[in-house]
Amino acid sequence: MDTNSNQPDPLIEVAAFDSDSRYRLVRFKGHGTEPVDQQEFKAEATRFFPTIDLDDPDQVHWADHPWEWPAWHPGEA
Repeated sequence: MDTNSNQPDPLIEVAAFDSDSRYRLVRFKGHGTEPVDQQEFKAEATRFFPTIDLDDPDQVHWADHPWEWPAWHPGEA
């Protein structure tokens, strides 16, 4: 059985939501994985992939809760 899909890997993969952190782990294809917050996500995504459509599920895969980020308040560790 062929398990390979004809779909290319997404350019960005966002790991599962973790309520204990300010960040989500994000893998930028060809650039590695890093913890980023919401503003960093948008900035890094467009820096690595200037023409990306962040709302296109073929380009950006969210493990869960698309566009949600952990609650964080300044001064928290």
